[in-house]
Amino acid sequence: MTDTTTTMDTETRAPEMPVEGAPEAAPAAEAAPVRDDRRSSRGSMGRRGPGGRDSRGRGPRAPRERSEFDQATLEVRRVARVMAGGRRFSFSVTVVIGDRKGRVGVGIGKGADTALAIDKAVRDAKKHLVTVNRTPEGSIAHDVSTKYASSIVTIIPSPGRGVVAGSAMRAVLEHAGVTNVVAKILTRTKNKLTIARATVAALASAGSR
Repeated sequence: MTDTTTTMDTETRAPEMPVEGAPEAAPAAEAAPVRDDRRSSRGSMGRRGPGGRDSRGRGPRAPRERSEFDQATLEVRRVARVMAGGRRFSFSVTVVIGDRKGRVGVGIGKGADTALAIDKAVRDAKKHLVTVNRTPEGSIAHDVSTKYASSIVTIIPSPGRGVVAGSAMRAVLEHAGVTNVVAKILTRTKNKLTIARATVAALASAGSR
């Protein structure tokens, strides 16, 4: 029996030697990171471009003018109106405005949200502004007492005491710029709207001596 032996010759390759005079291969250039300048420009300028214009092509926003009247919200109520298919809810807001120099007014507004109701109340108050005859000390000349609906209020001048009042009367007196008075509510009503309107009517009737 003849054994067959297969001999595998391993071919050994010598490492390639660089050829003299041949240019060396340049190393691969590292890829430089691409910088996105859009984010930096957007962060520095925002949505506005050169000249104050925004991306929509509109000019710079004009500053909002400050109103000559200060305002305060006296009461916010949620009211409902019964309609076919259910009830529709809205908000009723009572607002007092004044320039603290003798003019004051009270208004009421209703809307689907409080912002709309406040705007309506401010417009209503501007239609019912009254001018108060004040003394040089900021008080009124004499005692006044007025009844409006279920509210009866009285205002008495009191030199050197500031504003002694509560509820909605204090807000009305402060926005009218009246000081050194004592104000009282002579009824049990808690309705701030009628109290405020009674106070405005009392101030309007306080003439000079």
